[in-house]
Amino acid sequence: MHLLYCDETNLQPNAGDFFVYGGIAIDGDAALSLSSSIDLIRTNAKIDRSFRLKFLPKPENLTHQEFIAVKEAVINTAIEHKAIFLVSVILHDIATNAEEARRNEINRVCYHFDCILNRFKDAGLVLIDRFTDAQIDEHLAAKFSIGITGLPYSPEHRLGNVVGFHYSAIGQAHFTSLIDIVLGSLRFSINAFTKNDAARMDTARLLMGKISPLFFRQDDGRVSELSFFFSPKIIKVEKYRARYEALKAFLESVGIKTAQDITEVRRY
Repeated sequence: MHLLYCDETNLQPNAGDFFVYGGIAIDGDAALSLSSSIDLIRTNAKIDRSFRLKFLPKPENLTHQEFIAVKEAVINTAIEHKAIFLVSVILHDIATNAEEARRNEINRVCYHFDCILNRFKDAGLVLIDRFTDAQIDEHLAAKFSIGITGLPYSPEHRLGNVVGFHYSAIGQAHFTSLIDIVLGSLRFSINAFTKNDAARMDTARLLMGKISPLFFRQDDGRVSELSFFFSPKIIKVEKYRARYEALKAFLESVGIKTAQDITEVRRY
């Protein structure tokens, strides 16, 4: 059994920003060891048991550098336990609205999780970070009973390897802290690049190097689109497509060569 803990970032619809939805897939056989390792990291750093560990803010008892070391240790132990990072990004300029973007990218990441489970010949459980959306309960129920709808090659696709969709929240498991730290690292890096924030670019490159081993790679070494997806599949507007191509080039410059091509509408 694999567990997929999910979360989102960059929810505010700012022009030029990418909404990011992701999940961290954890093999159930490694879950207890990974959880115990994160627990030990917290204990050694003397982080209060009630503190909700996230990418930010830092615990009051730690310096900035000590907090960085804690986050690096959490990422490293996830790598050692062979956790897999799945993420989908969509430009806010393209998304209809933030809530619909979130529902659509939940679809995407859950579908990709099901595909990976199929490769592993394993079952999985999806745990969605709780948020306010009047349609989300029905949306998740439909993900279980029906699956994914509206795909170009099939009207419906049942996620047959996923045995359930549930809610989770920060503090209810160490894995919610893990996905927040990993996703926060990606958000920081993407935003530094898209905003051309030179003061943060060195940190951005460093963070991307830290999380790079978490991506699921093909035999040729490229990151599978199951692990990093540029949404939607076809980018119709040239100026938006240029932003995706620039992000893809940035990722490659930091050692994350993505397999997915940035495509446009073909005109014959």
